[in-house]
Amino acid sequence: MVFSISLGFADMINKEGKKDEQKKYALFIGDTIQINEDQATVLTPVKKKIKNVGIFLKNDDEEDEEEEDDNAEELLGKGARSAALLADRTRNEMTAEEKRRAHQKELANQVNEEAKRRLTEQKGGQQIQKARKSNVSYKNVSQMPREKDIRDMKIFIDKKYETVVMPVFGIATPFHIATIKNISMSVEGDYTYLRINFFVPGSSLGRHDGNIFPNPEATFVKEITYRASNLKSPGDHSVPSTNLQNAFRIIKEVQKRYKTREAEEKEKEGIVKQDSLVINLNRSNPKLKDLYIRPNIAQKRMQGSLEAHTNGFRFTSVRGDKVDILYNNIKHAIFQPCDGEMIIVLHFHLKNAIMFGKKRHTDVQFYTEVGEITTDLGKHQHMHDRDDLYAEQMEREMRHKLKSAFKNFIEKVESLTKEELEFEVPFRDLGFQGAPYRSTCLLQPTSSALSNVTEWPPFVVTLDEVELVHFERVQFHLKNFDVVIVYKDYNKKVTMINAVPVNSLDPIKEWLNSCDIKYTEGVQSLNWTKIMKTIVDDPEGFFEQGGWSFLDPESEGSGGEDDSESEMEDETFNPSADEEEEEEEDSDEDYSSETEDSDYSASLGSEEESGKDWDELEEEARKADRESQYEDTEETTNRKRKGRSSAPPPSSKKKRRH
Repeated sequence: MVFSISLGFADMINKEGKKDEQKKYALFIGDTIQINEDQATVLTPVKKKIKNVGIFLKNDDEEDEEEEDDNAEELLGKGARSAALLADRTRNEMTAEEKRRAHQKELANQVNEEAKRRLTEQKGGQQIQKARKSNVSYKNVSQMPREKDIRDMKIFIDKKYETVVMPVFGIATPFHIATIKNISMSVEGDYTYLRINFFVPGSSLGRHDGNIFPNPEATFVKEITYRASNLKSPGDHSVPSTNLQNAFRIIKEVQKRYKTREAEEKEKEGIVKQDSLVINLNRSNPKLKDLYIRPNIAQKRMQGSLEAHTNGFRFTSVRGDKVDILYNNIKHAIFQPCDGEMIIVLHFHLKNAIMFGKKRHTDVQFYTEVGEITTDLGKHQHMHDRDDLYAEQMEREMRHKLKSAFKNFIEKVESLTKEELEFEVPFRDLGFQGAPYRSTCLLQPTSSALSNVTEWPPFVVTLDEVELVHFERVQFHLKNFDVVIVYKDYNKKVTMINAVPVNSLDPIKEWLNSCDIKYTEGVQSLNWTKIMKTIVDDPEGFFEQGGWSFLDPESEGSGGEDDSESEMEDETFNPSADEEEEEEEDSDEDYSSETEDSDYSASLGSEEESGKDWDELEEEARKADRESQYEDTEETTNRKRKGRSSAPPPSSKKKRRH
């Protein structure tokens, strides 16, 4: 049984209507439903938005008015219609820009107030610096080894306690391997030299090593050099320099092992202990096969399967390696479809880092390749080859199959977790090009983040952690600008996205404004390391001086700075002003010559336009010929006179005849 349900409303009031005809309207709603034995079925399962299902009926008067408008437009022509459309569009854009600016002013006040409140709350808690452990070789004398090499005043390496026992002034002295900076060996003539350098106060340490000396005012040994002969004396079993060679080799091995262990412990320092994964033995668990994991577990990439269990995911490689990711440790779960991409990706941005492959990772992704990432250009293939068309068809089917499989997996996981874990899909239409790392990639916003997960390393920024966004190098003559992301945690380093095209500036502003994120723009690049250090050192003074308003070009302080900068520019560029004046004089001369030429051409034009007869023109031509002949005769006579006057006078002396 099928029912067509209709409901009508009349004389409804529209408060936003401007004309009398728009203040009242009628509404008619209809739907078709089929009644089954179990439940009812809606036969019109379409989008319910008014733009998709609405049909607007107009009165005869409105139609007449529209026809008159059309006739007027036809009379005015295409230029008037385009001008009216352009004026309307410009008016709307201006209002949108004004709304955006008003919203940004409100956000500026909110950002400063929230930052002040956050800093006052954090003022009570002080950071506790972790004390570095001191490396002691032996806690008491009983642990000192009793070896023959020590009694013979030779270098001995204790691998158990990672200590080098060296003879110093006839006394066996232990040095922990952590105190040795480097070691070198050289052969000069009949002797072998072993040089050992130690860490001392003032020496170059690593960036994050800090102060490893509990008592820096004590006396330190900077270096020790040992010498041994390469010549074998009678009665000796081996060459004396053999001990130095063995010591050099063993010290290098112990030092390498110690540094590797220290690096692993440093990686594990910030690791939060995770709950154990609860395995669901049910075979109907959501599962995806033939996936690759990034970062790689081993040197070579390996395939595996991703399976969803009670409280997390487990990735199992073909070699048997396992990686567990718990649901409560996932900050962002991003699904990147294969539309316009060569891979399809499930990316997890974690709250706390996890360890696998002897390294800590906060971003883990599982992907599979959709098509051929590399193309063999050596193949001479025809454009309409059947094999090519078949391969393209297979690739389209493969994309559709993978997309449906991933979507099915996501739906099952979301129902399994009762919507606690939701996968975000990037909005490709809002994406823009940028270089957060070395290469340019497409950055796409999601509902709660800005991400790029197709390139490695991935780029994920949580929008809730962003304080404000600043655009640098925004100038008319530049094609690109930079984006700086400042976080609410001022101790965190700012994120920079370089080489963003200028045509993406307005869409990015609109997107940030819709996300209630404050943005500013400037012409110059700023030194953010010094700015953030100044804010962290004196946050109260920073916000008393106006906070982030120094980035806003409309603020008073920045206006004064701009005035001073313009004055400085005027002072520094005086020579160029003189050059411009000279150029203006030259240009004036050019313009004057052009005007003279134009006057001459105008006079010619006036003579031609006077309308003389052919007889008059011939008479003028004869007069001109006579005048030219008269001038020629005068010139020749003048030349002859000049030639006579310039000739030398005859000499008075007579030549003798022989």
